[in-house]
Amino acid sequence: MITQTTKDYLIRLLKKEERRDGRKLDEFRKVVVEKDIGENAEGSARVRIGNTEVIVGIKMQVGEPYPDKPDEGVMITMCEFLPMASSSFEPGPPGEDEIELGRVIDRGIREGKVIDTKNLVIIPGEKVWTVFVDIYVVNDDGNLYDAAAIAAMAALTVTKIPKLDENHEIIEGEYEGKLPLNHTVISLTAYKAENVIFLDPTHQEESIIDSRLTVGVREDGKIVSLQKGMEGSWTEEEIIKSIEMLKKKAKPFIKQVIK
Repeated sequence: MITQTTKDYLIRLLKKEERRDGRKLDEFRKVVVEKDIGENAEGSARVRIGNTEVIVGIKMQVGEPYPDKPDEGVMITMCEFLPMASSSFEPGPPGEDEIELGRVIDRGIREGKVIDTKNLVIIPGEKVWTVFVDIYVVNDDGNLYDAAAIAAMAALTVTKIPKLDENHEIIEGEYEGKLPLNHTVISLTAYKAENVIFLDPTHQEESIIDSRLTVGVREDGKIVSLQKGMEGSWTEEEIIKSIEMLKKKAKPFIKQVIK
């Protein structure tokens, strides 16, 4: 539990454009991206932002298309906060925070048309590939949204499509190519506390946040998604400022996940 004294101290620092760990307001902690970390997933990645750690696994299964999109594959994004990640996380079905994080990551990928879903059709109207994006929070020291978004994109870039037999059953351990991707999208988040906008908060800094704004940025700089979270408000000027800041920050992360 963070005391009110600590919260007041963090706010005073932000108003002076300072932070407890010496970073600038727009400065990220060290970001480490590892791909292909799991043998049993079609694609996987681990991302560490400071002490925050998120793992994403991609599984491919044969399923049915949605009735309104019979000629497209399906993507389903799920998120789980492992109890060991934080003393505030409890075992059980996904809570509101888990659902919201999953939806925000899903939106960036979906609206950015990252996956070429047209090329995931096995039998039109009957069988398609379903892509499961499973997000696991291993350690929470703040900024789970960015860690999850980077990890999801990194995992998708190395995902392989399983080989099928004549009955369209998966042949374990055999693959027939990589998951077809149209674009690379990184969703990054601006945070606001006492009218100060900053990036990559630690767990302590998250205790003073009024609102957040997550922006999906494609490799060509196009904004593909915009999602506000929490109760605080944003002015038009603050939104424009945050979008421009996040567009610049997204470039090196995009290069990091596609290399």
